[in-house]
Amino acid sequence: VRGPMIQVSIAVEGTPDRAVAERLIRYVGGEPGPAYGGKGKGYLHKRIAAWNTAAQRSPWLVLVDLNSEGPCAPLLVDSWLPNRARLLCFRVAVREVEAWLLADHQEMSRFLRVRSSMIPHNPEMLADPKSEVLNLARRSRCRAIRMDMVPRPQSGRKEGAAYSSRLAEFARHSWRPEEAASRARSLAGAIACLERLVQHGRVSTSACRPDGSDEPLGEPR
Repeated sequence: VRGPMIQVSIAVEGTPDRAVAERLIRYVGGEPGPAYGGKGKGYLHKRIAAWNTAAQRSPWLVLVDLNSEGPCAPLLVDSWLPNRARLLCFRVAVREVEAWLLADHQEMSRFLRVRSSMIPHNPEMLADPKSEVLNLARRSRCRAIRMDMVPRPQSGRKEGAAYSSRLAEFARHSWRPEEAASRARSLAGAIACLERLVQHGRVSTSACRPDGSDEPLGEPR
């Protein structure tokens, strides 16, 4: 008999990351809980200890990008939080969450309206996955994609005004984690971590359910 739905609280850097986190939690059979962060990586670093404390009582997923910080994800995790609570799934996207989205190359090609052969098959090897997404969007056959995702000349922006919302839309409605995990090792690890977290929650529900009495640990998005 399937146990109760396990709620997992979320802390992420921005809008696409939240959509990815929620999609992954649902994929493993959990329920996305309150989302915190949305203020960049520095804010997550400042709050990670508080969320780790909260994860002694209820499940949490904290998702950050590796970017150019160090050669590998485990070193970043250990530098931020050497001792992790048993209900904390602290995962690092190599090198950005865009790599995880690119890893489903067939759906990404449909979404961006570009040939599938243009999507890199080893996105975790890219130095800057976000730039790759932007370059693909520039070559899109869909004018709306180009207008929404690519920054306009002399705008001073690094991406188009609807870049984040477009990627979040893709993550929620088209992205296939099971397909992407075969081309993104850090994503496969995140899925395995969440599967263990949700399974543990079903075994010991009383320890994993938020008691509802805590004050918010960050600003809800």
